[in-house]
Amino acid sequence: MNSKTKNVLIAIGIPTGYALILRLLFGVNTWSDLFSVMSITFLFLLPTIVGALTVYLSRPEKTKSISYRIFIPWIPVLLFLIVTISLSLEGWACWLMILPVFLIAASIGGLIGAYLKNRGKNERLHISIVVLLPFILGPIESLIESIPATYQAYTYIDIDAPAEEIWDHVTRVKEIPKEQDTGYLTRFLGFPRPVKAELDFEGVGACREAIFTKGLVFHETVTEYKDNEKMVFTIRVNPHEILSTTLDEHVVIGGQYFDVLNGTYELEKLPNGLHRLHLYSHFKMNTTFNFYAGWWGKWIMKDIQNNILKVEKQRAENPRI
Repeated sequence: MNSKTKNVLIAIGIPTGYALILRLLFGVNTWSDLFSVMSITFLFLLPTIVGALTVYLSRPEKTKSISYRIFIPWIPVLLFLIVTISLSLEGWACWLMILPVFLIAASIGGLIGAYLKNRGKNERLHISIVVLLPFILGPIESLIESIPATYQAYTYIDIDAPAEEIWDHVTRVKEIPKEQDTGYLTRFLGFPRPVKAELDFEGVGACREAIFTKGLVFHETVTEYKDNEKMVFTIRVNPHEILSTTLDEHVVIGGQYFDVLNGTYELEKLPNGLHRLHLYSHFKMNTTFNFYAGWWGKWIMKDIQNNILKVEKQRAENPRI
């Protein structure tokens, strides 16, 4: 093995191995009070350190290139992705959500690694401190209680049909064939798709079940009802009903980090004779990085809601479907 090949293996292999070790350590349940995968330390600091290590361990002539500093750190990140998915340490949905953060942070780390390497004074001490930072900051972050944040996902659609016809498809949704499913994001993430919705009666106190594939059920209780105009309902999800292979534990609906609270349908008559069907929901995120997780939560919930609204529009405008 020549020196160039050896250097490449070191520059890529050590950061990848470091990331895997941290993933295993941060995933140990008995240490969850000190280290957590769902933390700023892991999601933002880890890829930064991987990027810094990659460039720091590279040959000096390579690190002179800005493009090398920015893009080479992506290699160990992508290798880390492949290995964790192969070993079922993480799911594809989880990785898709955090990959942009990992790539950006790794590039920033690459610039930091080049800076440390070119300082020429105490650089080994400095890179050693950087490598140890997660073990220092992880426990500190665990002392900071995550503050649950509530978000609203608002969607609507205009429908050319009588209010009564629309409302019939709102309260109860007959089985949705796979070909009518337009939830492109949730499908790509591997989330369950909607199947049907059942309501026992029209009025306050009614029980409605929005049934999805893979065991996901939104157990809904109607708290406000006005026929052909408005329906408000609480939502409860039992995570144990969902197949264990359906979603990564970090993104499961009704789990520790992501839960749906309530939903509202409102039907508004427009001046042009159409009806606007509003659907909005409130959901809760419980992480130390709600600023990022909440954005994904909104995108997912809007995709689910838009999917349902399109089905209701199609059926209201074409009663024979």
